[in-house]
Amino acid sequence: MAGDDGRRPELDAVRLVVVLGLVFFHSALVFDERDDFYVKNAETTEAVTWLAGLGVVWAMPALFLIAGFGAWHSLRRRGGGGFVRERLLRLGVPLVFATLTIVPVPQWLRLKAADPGYNESYPRFLLDFFDVHLSLSNFPFLVRGELFETGHLWFVVLLLAFSLMLAAVARWLPASRLGFVSRRGALLALPAIPLMVVGALLGMEEAFAGWSRWAYLLLFLYGFVLAADDRFRTAMRRDAKPAAIIGLVLFAASGGLLATAGGEPFTDMTAHAIAARIVFAAAGWCWLVAILGLLDRGPRTGSARDRKYGYLAAAALPLYVLHQPIVVTVAYFAVRWNAPMAVKYLAIVAISFAVLFAVYDLLVRRTAATRFLFGMR
Repeated sequence: MAGDDGRRPELDAVRLVVVLGLVFFHSALVFDERDDFYVKNAETTEAVTWLAGLGVVWAMPALFLIAGFGAWHSLRRRGGGGFVRERLLRLGVPLVFATLTIVPVPQWLRLKAADPGYNESYPRFLLDFFDVHLSLSNFPFLVRGELFETGHLWFVVLLLAFSLMLAAVARWLPASRLGFVSRRGALLALPAIPLMVVGALLGMEEAFAGWSRWAYLLLFLYGFVLAADDRFRTAMRRDAKPAAIIGLVLFAASGGLLATAGGEPFTDMTAHAIAARIVFAAAGWCWLVAILGLLDRGPRTGSARDRKYGYLAAAALPLYVLHQPIVVTVAYFAVRWNAPMAVKYLAIVAISFAVLFAVYDLLVRRTAATRFLFGMR
């Protein structure tokens, strides 16, 4: 999200689908029977859990894989020092700014929604929110507090940490030594194995969209290493269709296994739960190969549509930073309406999109100061 992707329009397209899809996803959590979202509708449904799984299996992994591609191009162009400075400006600045201003909003609204008698003002709430201390026990989330959270910016925290870690070891990572991808099926099997091992041994983290943070590190590094060799791109296009078929079968199997595992399937070390996580990780990798391979149709010439993509591509990080506080705020009022769930959901989505793009276009992209604060070039 924060890097040069080598001018590949399909990567921008996937990134935008994920970012904009998060508005639909987080709006749906308002009605999810299981998820402990900030604001909940009185009436909920288990159907949201199953529908959400269709995005969880590939969406955030795709962002980390694409970010790894961008990191390779950025490091090659800027060098280690320039790469670190660029990441601190484009990720660190919006992380700090948003944490100080809008990230606390959902937590404040959670307290107001849960207790009608809660009447603390937002400035007063911030004093409690920022009652924090440093802790190394949850690396790379170093700031802890009773109310403090990074919220949806966990993605930015991980991506910044991974980028700084990458800068320290990049010179020792292999490049252009990926002959295995020329063999049919190798691209599906070999990268999936470490992801399956992480899923089996380290579990899945619900707070991070159902994947372990270390699985995301693997995907980020995959993107970085594989961006150096065009054979990876060719192999993705070649293996996309079988990957789609295998991925759908594995996803259905993982859903059944997770649903019948009992206990805490994300973390339990029973054979059933471990098998469910292994199959889920394999499905996720297959989905990534299928999606990126099927969308990749080679270079495109400039057009009006490409200019629209350019506008939206530049907006990806600001839209990501802005979306959740806006969705939660809209939902806070919408759940009080006397209306069917479907009507409330569609209203939350529509109003959130309208506010999101109005804030971005009118308050973020038009001045140098606000572009800087939201990580835009």
